[in-house]
Amino acid sequence: MAMALGSGNGTRRRRGRGGRRPMSEINVTPFVDVMLVLLIIFMVTAPMLTAGVPIQLPDSRANALPQEQQQISMSIDGEGYVYIDDNQVPVGGLPAALEALPRTGEGPDITLRADRSLDYGRVMAVMGELNRAGLNRISLVTNGGQSAPPVNNGSPSEE
Repeated sequence: MAMALGSGNGTRRRRGRGGRRPMSEINVTPFVDVMLVLLIIFMVTAPMLTAGVPIQLPDSRANALPQEQQQISMSIDGEGYVYIDDNQVPVGGLPAALEALPRTGEGPDITLRADRSLDYGRVMAVMGELNRAGLNRISLVTNGGQSAPPVNNGSPSEE
């Protein structure tokens, strides 16, 4: 028993030039491939975009802290200039800039990045201003997973 598929008279009609019907589906495979490549590119470059101030961080073997929602990045470059989220703070304007930071609950977590060539006193002066402004949740950022210079177990340096 055979059935005719086509027009009512049992003959096939040719449609278009090739005799095939136009394809009405969109092939999304190339689109998905391009989107996956872009996703990988953004995943690789996004962590590099968080710190725009060029700083040579000191080395440390400390473990990384989890990223918090309310976090403000502060940087001190090799010249001693202070930046809050890539915006340079004018000289003498740090207390006013710290007072203008948005605060909720316990206040924002501050991640402090300081160049390794800076004087210890400069970093402590900035930390003192943070303390005076009531911002006591401070994390110091270092190059993690690197071998740090040896520690002298409390004895003075012999350099």
